[in-house]
Amino acid sequence: MFLVLAVLVDWESGGLTPERAALWALLGGAVFALLLPPRVVAGEGWLEVRTLARRRRVRTDALVTVQHSGAIAARLILCDTFGGRAEVDPRVLAANPLLWHRLDTDAGRARRRGTLRAGVDVLRRLEEQISGDQAWAVFTFSGLIQRPGSGSGTRPGSSDA
Repeated sequence: MFLVLAVLVDWESGGLTPERAALWALLGGAVFALLLPPRVVAGEGWLEVRTLARRRRVRTDALVTVQHSGAIAARLILCDTFGGRAEVDPRVLAANPLLWHRLDTDAGRARRRGTLRAGVDVLRRLEEQISGDQAWAVFTFSGLIQRPGSGSGTRPGSSDA
């Protein structure tokens, strides 16, 4: 869309040349590559993050560490016993309960096997956040409570005092 708009504006202004069209195509490709979100897929015992340039796969049933990185652009960094490493945006896990359940189940298996040495607290905090957000969404969708600022309802666990 960016490429089409840029070429149309340049053509309308009368300055479009083959060189400028090639430059717009290059810029359009760069914008596409930057804005394309990574695709996260999982199966029993693994999680894969696919970007335009590469694929990163980690064995979630053999996790060694789970780290939380970044405050603004948060990332969950997963490392396994085989040297696999993948970075996942926690919002992707929160938006996809099945993906979160797969990761949580496999991380529990890694914990029981004794391979998960660091990051249990990170997973626990993420689980609490995801569970709270999902409960909030269910209450809001069902009409049991209203969003703050849209009426007299309050968020579960909050007080008016």
